[in-house]
Amino acid sequence: MCASVSDPLLDARINILGTLNILEGARRAGTSKVVFSSSGGTIYGAVDADDLPVSESHPQVPLSPYGVSKKSAVDYLHAYRELHDIEYTALALANVYGPRQDPHGEAGVVAIFAGRLLSGERCRIFGDGEQTRDYVFVDDVVDAFVRATERGSGLTCNIGTGVETSVNQLYRTMADNEGVTEDPEYAPARPGELERSSLDATRARIHLGWEPFTDLPAGTASVLDWFRSKTD
Repeated sequence: MCASVSDPLLDARINILGTLNILEGARRAGTSKVVFSSSGGTIYGAVDADDLPVSESHPQVPLSPYGVSKKSAVDYLHAYRELHDIEYTALALANVYGPRQDPHGEAGVVAIFAGRLLSGERCRIFGDGEQTRDYVFVDDVVDAFVRATERGSGLTCNIGTGVETSVNQLYRTMADNEGVTEDPEYAPARPGELERSSLDATRARIHLGWEPFTDLPAGTASVLDWFRSKTD
C-alpha cells in the first residue's frame, strides 16, 4: 500500500505543513522566489488515454492523499504570491530516477530494480506490470530546476519525456543490460496507484527553454553502473 494511503495524516504534515513552513521562512527572509517540486504523476489523477501525454490545462483530480497534498501546496504558493509578492514556479515532475537513489523504503522502481538485479535477487512487480510511467533522468530534472529559478514565474510546468513506459518494459530494459533472463515475480496491485501516466512538457520548452536529453536505456545504464561501483 502506498504510504500516503496508509497514513494520510503523516503525508499532510510533511507535504502541506512542510510547504507552509518553507513559505513562512521565505516570507520572513525576504526571499523573492520559491521553486516547488510537485508531482505530475499524481496531481492529474486518472487520465484518459486520449489525453496522454497530459498537459497542465488538464483538470487536477488526484486520487491519493499524496496527490492532494501536492495540489494543495500550489494553491498556497499562489496565495503567497498574491499576499506577499513571493514568486514561484512549480515543476510537476514525472518519475525521476538516477544514480545515488536509495533502493529502500519509498524509493523509485529503477533504483529497486538496480539493487536487486546486481545482488542476484528476483525483482518484484506489483500488478500486471502494464501500468505506465514517464521516467525522467535526474540530470534533466536538475537542469529544469536551474532554469526555473529565473523563468516560468507563476506557472506549473510539467517536467517529463512524454513517453509512456510500462514497468514490464522498464524491467526488460534493465535486465537485458545485466544479461538477466529470469522473469520478475508479480504481486497484487497497490491501492491508489495510477494505471497510466505521461507528461506533455511543451510549456516547459516554451517558458523554461527545457527539454529532456537522456533516454531510458542510457539513464538506466548509468544507474546500474553507479550501483555496480558501490559493490566493487
